[in-house]
Amino acid sequence: MTLALSISKSEKHHAEQIAALVNMAYRGESSKQGWTTEADLLAGRRTDTEEILHLITAENSMFLLCRAEAELIGSVHLQKLNDRVCLGLFAVRPVLQGRGVGKQLLLAAEQTAQETWAVDKAIMSVIACRMELIAFYERRGYRRIGVSEPFPVNPQLWTPKVADLRLEMLEKVL
Repeated sequence: MTLALSISKSEKHHAEQIAALVNMAYRGESSKQGWTTEADLLAGRRTDTEEILHLITAENSMFLLCRAEAELIGSVHLQKLNDRVCLGLFAVRPVLQGRGVGKQLLLAAEQTAQETWAVDKAIMSVIACRMELIAFYERRGYRRIGVSEPFPVNPQLWTPKVADLRLEMLEKVL
């Protein structure tokens, strides 16, 4: 069954919904219903409403929301950085992962970035040990660029469950 999706730009009043979706997709027991969980790598929350609100209102920054009927089922953050867009906080409701929602949302994010900011590259960082997630992005034209950095520390929101987590940078020419 194919889902009829609508994609739109978020507003400030969506911040709490976005934070809840991102946390559901990345952390905790609910995230284990999907294949993109970080629950075995990190404890705690991925984000909070304040961070999302800050990102919604920041310059050259936006969230796209993906809905099936009225239900929020996906979101992605876009941040313009010079001639490229950085994609992050990419989330799909765990029970709907593997049904094409992420593919459509990613394509919409790339197109929106090109139309809004005339960027020619998209970048993102992925936890380096998440090989299946990196493979998902590689199938969509992203490539590793040989840049990695230590996973950020944010004890107010999360703590690592494994040592030496790293983020690997991926890039796609749009």
